[in-house]
Amino acid sequence: MVTCRFGGTDGFRLELLDHDDLVVVRTRRRGTRHETAPLGRRSREAGGRLSALFGLPDVGVDVYAAPTGAARELADIIHTDPEVRFAGRGLRDPSGAPVVYTENVFVKFADDASADHCERVLAGAGLTVKRTLGYARGAYFVAAPEGTGPAVFDLAEELLDRDDVDLCHPELIREPSHRAAFPHQWHLGPVTVDGRSVDAHANVVAAWQTTRGEGTTICVIDDGFDIDHREFSSDGKIVAPRSASPPRSGDPRPGHGNHHGTACAGVACADGVGEASGVAPAARLMPIRLVSGLGSQDEADAFVWAADHGADIISCSWGPRDGRWWDPSDPLHDQVVPLPDSTRLAIDHAVRNGRGGRGCVVVWAAGNGAESVDNDGYASNEQVIAVAACNDRGEQSAYSDHGEAIWCCFPSSDGHESLTPGIWTTDRRGRDGYNPGDSSLGDERGDYTNSFGGTSSACPGAAGVAALILATAPELTWSEVKDVIRVSARRIDDTPGEYDERGHSKRYGYGRVDAKAAVAEAASRAAAGRTRSDDPEAGEPEPPLVPA
Repeated sequence: MVTCRFGGTDGFRLELLDHDDLVVVRTRRRGTRHETAPLGRRSREAGGRLSALFGLPDVGVDVYAAPTGAARELADIIHTDPEVRFAGRGLRDPSGAPVVYTENVFVKFADDASADHCERVLAGAGLTVKRTLGYARGAYFVAAPEGTGPAVFDLAEELLDRDDVDLCHPELIREPSHRAAFPHQWHLGPVTVDGRSVDAHANVVAAWQTTRGEGTTICVIDDGFDIDHREFSSDGKIVAPRSASPPRSGDPRPGHGNHHGTACAGVACADGVGEASGVAPAARLMPIRLVSGLGSQDEADAFVWAADHGADIISCSWGPRDGRWWDPSDPLHDQVVPLPDSTRLAIDHAVRNGRGGRGCVVVWAAGNGAESVDNDGYASNEQVIAVAACNDRGEQSAYSDHGEAIWCCFPSSDGHESLTPGIWTTDRRGRDGYNPGDSSLGDERGDYTNSFGGTSSACPGAAGVAALILATAPELTWSEVKDVIRVSARRIDDTPGEYDERGHSKRYGYGRVDAKAAVAEAASRAAAGRTRSDDPEAGEPEPPLVPA
């Protein structure tokens, strides 16, 4: 067993176990092993006893399940192959989920430590600075010598025990889960589908009488974006595009099988010139491609890029792997996944410094495991808006997570007994996306899908409403936007005991987002001068209380 600590010496201690049943393989070339690295006969035979779990193609890493007790033997064989840079055993967290450690470490020194001192300490520990991290004082992303292996955990613990080090942990990477579970845009306003009235919307069409999100920028961090789609073609629509994962560049277009980001972006801010409108169609889109594993430094860098390049809202429809929502015995339901300090401080940077100090509004998909969101360090972070999913009957979507951290819900697909296939939104064009060109799955060209869903869809929907709020009252702080959503949300499924004395439900938060009411509340606050900028002596307002 190895351990590491998130949040400093007194923070959350994560224990990772070696069951001798996981093999991690890193090739000498990026991409998956099967696609790019032809292995020798012995390695292929050893690999034949492995079952692929997931891959991290940007760093050439694949994770495999091995017969229990055989991981060491098989890893040793594969490690000798000239095409393999490293093969070793993998670790699992207490829920059994695989966790990959790298030989990289996040370190944050005390604020009063000089750069010279920090670099001497790192050099003395045998660490090489890969880069300084400007979003936190005294923060570094460093590399241990190749071959350090699991000793990187001891190295990080020794650094954290120093009086001049505030935070330190190895870079731990998990399989990211895109939060989609399983016609036309019933989530925006009342419609009739197949002769049936569907009235479970977020009151978006009515809000468009006031604003369509002009002057705002929604950043969507996801697996890639078809930025050449006609719904993202209006003048100035795309701003500061970025690939945070290798090859790092200004091109956020998706790779093979990466359909999720295009659908999420469409829900948030598609132009509506073809067959799909986003919640905030006049908002700009900042697309950031992120296909690195959960917990990577690339993940943290994406938030810094967004905040430093003008994002108003940041939408994240991903997080820890979900348990099977239909299977209460799935051990993943009980997994606790902490938010890495590297990513937490990057979100802090966005909330503290984004929008000229008013703070980026960060919106997060709650998850699709029908489990407690409070175990998810990402969505339960008090600085984000955790969005659950409700269905086309005005009830909780069967898969949607629950808990104290849920702030609101937004219409999405359901796990069963739905009146509609899901949410109609943009898809990768042609045969590349969810819809290969089948009118039963969207349009005949394959440019739109009719069945996007999960909290993956709910999150960018709420992000679009945040854009409508800021277009109406741009001086609001991030915490004020969060509070506007709270007070304007509409209770649904209001049975006795569903909402507590604060008006909070563990399934719906403060209720289903109501875009028209939210815009009206924002306009009222702006007219009354209840924003930070109108009283420079007042300082930052207290954030609204997170349900506790």
